[in-house]
Amino acid sequence: MAQIVLNGASLRCDDVVRFAAGDVKVGVDPASLDAAEAAWKLQREAVARRAVYGRTTGVGANKTVLTEGGAEDGLRLMRSHAGGVGELMPPELVRAMLLVRLNQLAAGRSGVHPRLLVAIADALNMGALPAVHRIGAIGTGDLTALAETAMTLVGERPWAVGELAPVEFGAGEALGFMSSNSATLAEAVLVTVELRELLRASHTVAALSYIALGGSPEPYATTVHNAKPHPGQVYCAAEMRRLLGMTAVPMPGRRIQDPYGLRAFPQVQGPALDAVRSLETVLTTEINASTENPMISVEDNDVYHNAHFHTAYVAVGLDTARATVHHVAELSAARLGDLVEPDQTDLPAFLASGPPGSSGVMILEYVAHDALAQLRQAALPVTLGSAVVSRGLEDHASFSTQAARQAGTVAAAYRVVLGCELVAAVRALRMRAADLVDVPVREAYEQMAAVLDPSMADRSLTTDVELAATMLTALSRVD
Repeated sequence: MAQIVLNGASLRCDDVVRFAAGDVKVGVDPASLDAAEAAWKLQREAVARRAVYGRTTGVGANKTVLTEGGAEDGLRLMRSHAGGVGELMPPELVRAMLLVRLNQLAAGRSGVHPRLLVAIADALNMGALPAVHRIGAIGTGDLTALAETAMTLVGERPWAVGELAPVEFGAGEALGFMSSNSATLAEAVLVTVELRELLRASHTVAALSYIALGGSPEPYATTVHNAKPHPGQVYCAAEMRRLLGMTAVPMPGRRIQDPYGLRAFPQVQGPALDAVRSLETVLTTEINASTENPMISVEDNDVYHNAHFHTAYVAVGLDTARATVHHVAELSAARLGDLVEPDQTDLPAFLASGPPGSSGVMILEYVAHDALAQLRQAALPVTLGSAVVSRGLEDHASFSTQAARQAGTVAAAYRVVLGCELVAAVRALRMRAADLVDVPVREAYEQMAAVLDPSMADRSLTTDVELAATMLTALSRVD
């Protein structure tokens, strides 16, 4: 089995997704274990010469309250913060959360003993997972999730899956372990990679609709996009040219102006591509970051109190990505509307095939707009709100946790919208198969034709939409 070796600096979003799926082992670079031990030793020395938040004091508004600084203080901190509620995180999200936290600890600035890093790696490789509740964070540290994890590691909470011998948390190590947004980051990473795949697949779906609708090649011409060269827009147009085999100067289309679903696709898809790419860059920085407060710096032989727990970059990136995906989903629903319109396809209304009044794919518009309404609500920004907690001391929150959850809703809804368009596009192309020439997108058509029911009779399309939504991952890789 493949192994990911963590060093706190080189973890990629795709690595997190692969590991969450459960077919990869994890290891920690020996140099990272040495760095963690050096920071642990420095922490023990630092508390003897200066006040250190969460080690010689309480936390939050208790920052001025002096404590004994022993291991029992850490246990009380874990117990008091292990108060998450709601449903449990699914196993793949817990695996991703632990991988991200382990990688951050491998950066060697938390002050926790290397035995904790080894224990987390052992738990993951043995398939042991804690039970972690979803609700309890506002984008300033996943305190409840990581406290529940810590309580499981020390043996005070049962493991959800498997088990591991109890692990000792020494003085000051509880806060060092809990100082992270790894649960939020894990959820954000998983959904960002999913959105990236769905956006890639949307080129293929739009290309199939383009052929079914007899679209004009002019809006995708290189000359057009060189005149306004936003990166995502340029990429989208190039990808459509590739999928549709546009190699020469484009000829006029069947209409002087196509509907926006075809004509403005690069201009709407481009911002989404750019937003998700930017979000992935932000998340790659975050999952390789030292997020602990305070941060133990062996290089400077000192301790730095800081605000790396704040995830404004993540929240803003997620808000932007959700908003741009909403626009792209609206275009998909618009193309679906074009596909059921005889004036656009020269095919029967609703792509029906049967006695007069047959409904064909009429219901797909209702399904798509239901999903689009859900997506619209989930795309609303979370960054316009804030929170004041801990007796007024902590007076701002990013709500990146909620932004990540909302992004999951957006991805699920967008998958349904695209699935509806894909079912209609394939049906239209079946009704006019001669229009499919030997271009790269034909591979996608053949994949879908092999799995979708060929019957044109009025029937339930539930299975068709579900299959199409599932196939989108494969369609994101059409050569």
